[in-house]
Formats: sequence, C-alpha cells, structure tokens
Amino acid sequence: MVLALPLFLAKTAFAENRAPVSFAYWHVWTDLQGVSHQKKCEIRNFVLESIEPPAAPQWLSRLKTEGASVVISVLPVGWIGIWHENPKPQWIIPISGRWYVQTMDGQRVEMGPGDVSFGEDQNTKPDANGHKGHLSATVGNEPCVLMMIQLKNSPTVNQPCRFD
Repeated sequence: MVLALPLFLAKTAFAENRAPVSFAYWHVWTDLQGVSHQKKCEIRNFVLESIEPPAAPQWLSRLKTEGASVVISVLPVGWIGIWHENPKPQWIIPISGRWYVQTMDGQRVEMGPGDVSFGEDQNTKPDANGHKGHLSATVGNEPCVLMMIQLKNSPTVNQPCRFD
C-alpha cells in the first residue's frame, strides 16, 4: 500500500492534467550547533513537460545538482552500522528490505521500498557520547538493498527541506 498510494495519486493527477500533490522524502540535516535531525519534506514544484523532445510530456521536478554518482549497497540481515556522517549529500532509496536511521536528536525513522531519504548530516559535532551524524541498521529478516545517488554539491547547514 505504501507504493500504491503515490502511484494512484500520480495517475490521477496526470489524467486530470495537474501536477501531483507532492513527493515526500526524509531530510537528514545538521543544525548550527552541529546536531543532526530528520524532517519529513515535500517537493511540490512539478512542471508538465517532455523530458527530452519528442517524448510525451510528463510531470517533472528538476533538482539542481552539480553532478552525481550512483552506488548500490546491500546491508546484510542483522547489520548495524556505527555512528557516522553521510559521505556526501546523497539521495538514499531502499529497493528491497528495511532499515532505520537514527539521528543525534534521538529520532529514529524506519524506511523500506517507496520511502526516500536525503542524507546531508555533514558538519555534525560529537555529542556527550561521542555520537556524530547518524546510526543506521537493517530491520527484519532480509537484507536491505539501497540505491544511493551521491551529489557533488557542498552540504548545507541549518536548511531542512531545502528542495521544497
């Protein structure tokens, strides 16, 4: 059902010739004190246009980036990472399985297929326990396959939902 609802909304919007309501994602970001947080954000700036003529028009939202590389990661069952920052600002898309991300403020978000996270917790400062960035781990009895799109852009600070 998690995947079905966004697809239904997108099909309905296209049929009615209007933009989808929004595209939701989690933004892992750093505040001015160097503490990481997570905020649920929405991209709403869709435009009906061809991705490349003569292709038929579709609803597009183009995010400005300076280039990217794609990484596929397979986290085994029972995998628990250590506290760390994202290596670069990156989109993280679970393809299969489930995982969670816990930020320094204590918030823990579990994600699976259909969810999207934008990891931008660079420039954090160690807390009293030496934790920096975020902690992540697999959930359940199957590996978690993640696709990461790592951007060459410099990370921002104190700008949650910066793509909205």
